[in-house]
Amino acid sequence: SPSASIAASALETPTSSASQSAAAAPSSTGLPDFAHVYLLVLENHEAGSIVGSASAPYINGLIAKYGVATNYTGVSHPSQPNYIALFSGSTQGIADDGVHTLSATNLVDQLEAKGKTWNVFAQDYPGGCYAGTTNSGSGDGVGAAGSYARKHDPAISFTDIASNPARCGRISSLVGFDPAAGNFELIVPNDCNDMHSCSIATGDAFLKTFVPRITGSPAFADSVLFITFDEGTSDIGGGGLVATVVVSPLTPAGFTSATAYNHYSILRTIEDAWGLGCLGKACSATDMGAFFK
Repeated sequence: SPSASIAASALETPTSSASQSAAAAPSSTGLPDFAHVYLLVLENHEAGSIVGSASAPYINGLIAKYGVATNYTGVSHPSQPNYIALFSGSTQGIADDGVHTLSATNLVDQLEAKGKTWNVFAQDYPGGCYAGTTNSGSGDGVGAAGSYARKHDPAISFTDIASNPARCGRISSLVGFDPAAGNFELIVPNDCNDMHSCSIATGDAFLKTFVPRITGSPAFADSVLFITFDEGTSDIGGGGLVATVVVSPLTPAGFTSATAYNHYSILRTIEDAWGLGCLGKACSATDMGAFFK
């Protein structure tokens, strides 16, 4: 069973989000130069309720076909700090699900500095640089009806995105989802399809409908889809032990890793693969290069 005593460096404390590449931990050699990185975040389930669950046949099929990290944790509770951590290398001191405006450097800044493109596809987001807390919708034609939640969309909390029409215009609903639209694509299901307010089976059905839009696309070649959960129900690693599936044609079938990873590991993997430098706690995180050997 995974150790509850995850290394102290994986536990969240306030940190500067400035690039700290000089202090970076060693990275994996030979990380792929991914064509696309897709990050899809689900909600609020410990790994034990997902992996092997009869309610989640599709996600378990992905685990069997691709790879899974068996010792991967969220970094905090409640939801929002985990999304901010994935997007900026720090929780930025946030410890709630309230409305925050942040001036910190974030992944978008890194991507654009390297000429990489990005999109956020947030289900039932109304568009127009909407900065409200929630928006009810029909599900954008994918899965169940539900609500967009700002707390699950980290991009809109950063002022250099929210105040820039060209940038916040890259946040859209799932209606126009295109797996070739950006080098990096963050996918945020609504609060029903992400398993927050609806069942595991409902979220699994959403994945069964949606994920083939990625895996069946020519854009999936030389690419990776990370499916993770923001937090679990325990405090292991700060945010609970969560199922994190690595879906890529570059991953050996059925690959598992018991290495201690957390949300900063996904960020570090993206940063290393594309030579972006590193932000905050991603600098000391272990990247997930083991899945691509």
